[in-house]
Amino acid sequence: MDCDPNTLALRPGLQSLAKCLNHPSRERTYDRLREGASTAQDLVGCEPRAVQEGARLGRSEGCGEGWESRAAPHPHSSRASVLRPWGVVGAWVGRGVCQRTRAAGKKRSQPERAALGFREGGPGMFASGWNQTVPTGEAGSMAALLLLPLLLLLPLLLLKLHLWPQLRWLPADLAFAVRALRCKRALRARALAAAAADPEGPEGGCSLAWRLAELARQRPTHTFLIHGSRRFSYSEAERKSNRAARAFLRARGWDWGPGGDSGVGSAGEGERAAPGAGDAAAGSGAALAGGDGAARGGGAAAPLAPGATVALLLPAGPEFLWLWFGLAKAGLRTAFVPTALRRGPLLHCLRSCGARALVLAPEFLESLEPDLPALRTMGLHLWAAGPGTYPAGMSDLLAEMSTEGDGPVPGYLSSPQSITDTCLYIFTSGTTGLPKAARISHLKILQCQGFYQLCGVHQEDVIYLALPLYHMSGSLLGIVGCLGIGATVVLKSKFSAGQFWEDCQQHRVTVFQYIGELCRYLVNQPPNKAEHGHQVRLAVGSGLRPDTWERFVRRFGPLKVLETYGLTEGNVATINYTGQRGAVGRASWLYKHIFPFSLIRYDITTGEPIRDARGHCVATSPGEPGLLVAPVSQQSPFLGYAGGPELAQGKLLKDVFRPGDVFFNTGDLLVCDDQGFLRFHDRTGDTFRWKGENVATTEVAEVLEALDFLQEVNVYGVTVPGHEGRAGMAALVLRPPHSLDLMQLHTHVSENLPPYARPRFLRLQESLATTETFKQQKVRMANEGFDPSTLSDPLYVLDQAAGAYLPLTPVRYSALLAGDLRI
Repeated sequence: MDCDPNTLALRPGLQSLAKCLNHPSRERTYDRLREGASTAQDLVGCEPRAVQEGARLGRSEGCGEGWESRAAPHPHSSRASVLRPWGVVGAWVGRGVCQRTRAAGKKRSQPERAALGFREGGPGMFASGWNQTVPTGEAGSMAALLLLPLLLLLPLLLLKLHLWPQLRWLPADLAFAVRALRCKRALRARALAAAAADPEGPEGGCSLAWRLAELARQRPTHTFLIHGSRRFSYSEAERKSNRAARAFLRARGWDWGPGGDSGVGSAGEGERAAPGAGDAAAGSGAALAGGDGAARGGGAAAPLAPGATVALLLPAGPEFLWLWFGLAKAGLRTAFVPTALRRGPLLHCLRSCGARALVLAPEFLESLEPDLPALRTMGLHLWAAGPGTYPAGMSDLLAEMSTEGDGPVPGYLSSPQSITDTCLYIFTSGTTGLPKAARISHLKILQCQGFYQLCGVHQEDVIYLALPLYHMSGSLLGIVGCLGIGATVVLKSKFSAGQFWEDCQQHRVTVFQYIGELCRYLVNQPPNKAEHGHQVRLAVGSGLRPDTWERFVRRFGPLKVLETYGLTEGNVATINYTGQRGAVGRASWLYKHIFPFSLIRYDITTGEPIRDARGHCVATSPGEPGLLVAPVSQQSPFLGYAGGPELAQGKLLKDVFRPGDVFFNTGDLLVCDDQGFLRFHDRTGDTFRWKGENVATTEVAEVLEALDFLQEVNVYGVTVPGHEGRAGMAALVLRPPHSLDLMQLHTHVSENLPPYARPRFLRLQESLATTETFKQQKVRMANEGFDPSTLSDPLYVLDQAAGAYLPLTPVRYSALLAGDLRI
């Protein structure tokens, strides 16, 4: 007889199973039966041998006096048991394997009834209808008859269907699902509480203002923020942000009176920005061309309108947080501008989000001086965040805050008309061109409050955060996630690998939020006494390569690493809650039920998903790279970018699995293995990641092509041993009769590109390689790399210490591989 589980499922009698046990594969069958029998033994004292021999002989010789095994096929018995999760309650698998046969009228003892899961006259583990049609004594026997064949056959079914490896992780999947559902319920309760609060009170506003006010009331003295030698409690954070809110409200035309505690000015309770109004105006040059009063900046500027956008160009620090929270409480939108942007890219970002004001750090003023005329022309209200000597029309916002009161502001000022309204902008490079202003909704802010709760972090933890706050990972996951659980965050303006473990020891850090580069910096550091005896138990982040992961855990453990995946503008995220090395998450059916997503086949030559004859996308098989997509819904929307709808072109896929459905296209290729673990594979398009940032090759190429001595430029990413992501490399063709001016090239890219986007390698060619359709050869060029011993073209490397492009000689190449040359 063929040991086909489907056949056995249709004929679950002991005779069929006995024949199957005589099959040559019976040793594997015995192993699976032995695993199932061990569960039954724990429940009712049944020997494993009893299940094995009972399956062969049709009776259980080792169950003790008065025990027998029965089997009665039922069309629903297999499905009812298969759908019950394993690993949470072992009784779901083993219960009913052995059932005592008693004389009529003899009652079971209470321990026996508890062990078997039955109640006299009750439904037991099945629906009540079963026990209504059969006597109580017979119900237990029937349950045993139904479950015994399934217990014996289920391992064979799992082996046949290749499900056994995934079920190993079912307890972790179930535990995370429960945590996620609890988190969703808590966030829903917060949203309802904010909506039901008194609109005149501080808790009647947006979720961020509501949560901060709640923590200031519940944990007023608990430390929220540690920055250097400064410490701020939750009540201090509330008061600081209230002062900032009042300063911004005064710029809106409100008159709080002396001390900021009395009077409401021209703005009324119903004064709010219409949903999407700021996004409609964003990107419009006419909307940004303010009057002369606005151009003067400072206190003489025109009042800010409700819902106006204020850009922050600040390093990570307490002032960044107070201003951000204050803007949220004042009903103004915030734009987080990357601190490295200058000249054209900076002006582009301010225009794209429709900024009406800019707050900058005093230390940035010197580098921004050439941009000030253009900023004034745009009609921006200009502030500096700190004391200093400023040009006319610019004032110290922190000084203005110090004169305001610290009492709460009305919640209705920040309460959105819709939870999907935009509350801030975070800039992302996208796949092509200059940065785009991703719209971040109040819903996403609320969802990010649950990040650390999903990671298993508690309110007594201390979180170490050394990431830029203009990134989603730093601001939304780090700061907002910390507010979600009411914990303490140690905020660093700049990461220092040499000081990291001393900081962890000093502040009793328990959680470290990373990007892959930070972990690589740490493992490359010389041994440090402080790296031993620390209290760090958890590292949470993204972009950690498996080799660095292994070295990091081996050297600094024992600690757990939770690798995550997500996009600033995306509606999908994954968490590797099992700590499986190299994975970014799991594709279990439980996780996908709560946070749905799919992997579909993708053609890298056409840049489009592969569709079947019906025009629908095709799901990938285990081990096959696929494009990660997620359904767009009211709970998981895609808001796009500030400006025209063309900016979101290609981000939405329609008719993916059925006519009319809409999915968000992440632009990333992931692989799901046979155990359900997700691993990052590559990015589609021309974008690559370096230093934790997305680099658009077209943007870099356009900057380089502005040089008059360059005729053609091809930018791509190359893998550098020992470094995360891909480093930028540019193939250059000179414009006759010019020569290569390395000094001018370095100055140009330094002024027009952020540090992470500057090419690390240059390759001088006579002509660029193209495809048959005249497209640049990026893949081949990337595979050829930058080894001077294999390439005849002149090569150059960006030496950070020298601040110049230098010839890439074999000596420098060896120094680079050894880690002695910093790029």
